[in-house]
Amino acid sequence: MDMNVPQELLVPATTGAQSSAAPTTEYFFSEQLSALYDRDQHAMWLRWKPSPRPNFNLELLQDLNRYCQFMTHSGGSLECQGERVPLEYAVLASKVPGVFNLGGDLSLFKRLIDAHDREGLLEYGRACVDVLYRNYQGHGLPLTTISLVQGECLGGGFEAALSSDVIVAERQSRFGFPEILFNMFPGMGAYSFLERKVGKRATEELISSGRLYSADDMLALGVVDLVVDQGRGETEVANFIKSRGRNRNAMAGIAAARRCVHKLDHAELLGVVEVWVDTALSLSSRDLKLMQRLVSRQNDLRPMPRQDDSVMARHLH
Repeated sequence: MDMNVPQELLVPATTGAQSSAAPTTEYFFSEQLSALYDRDQHAMWLRWKPSPRPNFNLELLQDLNRYCQFMTHSGGSLECQGERVPLEYAVLASKVPGVFNLGGDLSLFKRLIDAHDREGLLEYGRACVDVLYRNYQGHGLPLTTISLVQGECLGGGFEAALSSDVIVAERQSRFGFPEILFNMFPGMGAYSFLERKVGKRATEELISSGRLYSADDMLALGVVDLVVDQGRGETEVANFIKSRGRNRNAMAGIAAARRCVHKLDHAELLGVVEVWVDTALSLSSRDLKLMQRLVSRQNDLRPMPRQDDSVMARHLH
């Protein structure tokens, strides 16, 4: 893991309103990724705005890698208004209205599969699990990671949300794994993260059903920790952080203990990526045509119609 972070990453890009209550500092990584440190919350809010589609393209993964290096390099504190301030929470969120993230770059997958480029697929998968594992590990710091979901959370986007200690979802949000529709499975952490939260049976049902699940469904299953009303996400995350109060240190310790007990290591995730690549290279021409239809869906940037919550496959026919 390369921890030689460029010095420009350690300098705030812009400084927000400097009220005594909650000054903020923004860190700019690219047009697709920026982070805002909230001094009142001791929290770093990371937000992505992928282009041209709200998914994990290679450039965004590179930006996320730089962010992860920056967080680890911080040692758990940041320079703010001439003094060192603690970094105790890291929040993942989206800048794209109605979409947390639609997952993997299916257009890239199709090109790599057509070219039988095994190494290219492996490179992509490794880049994904590298950043998700760093978030899962809290960047090696005594902090709590939070995913704030405010819309469609599919495939690799769902996997990203699962890598955090806590998931807060607005009620209109929907979750699912569309990979089964083109004869694939989510290979960047879904099974590892979910099996440790809800067990084998529920994990395989979620991965193989082709269903879209509501935020309340996910709360009932124990996947999501808190469901809030639409538009209340940021406020409720702030309230959650405030409620931790003097127990924050204990809760961070509990999260670290959970990681020890669950024993999820990087090698496990990489092993699943290998299986994912082999499965991808075995797809039929029909499977690839179905994948292309989902690429078109991602291009539309439109959430799927509400009446089709039961089975995503209807959108492919």
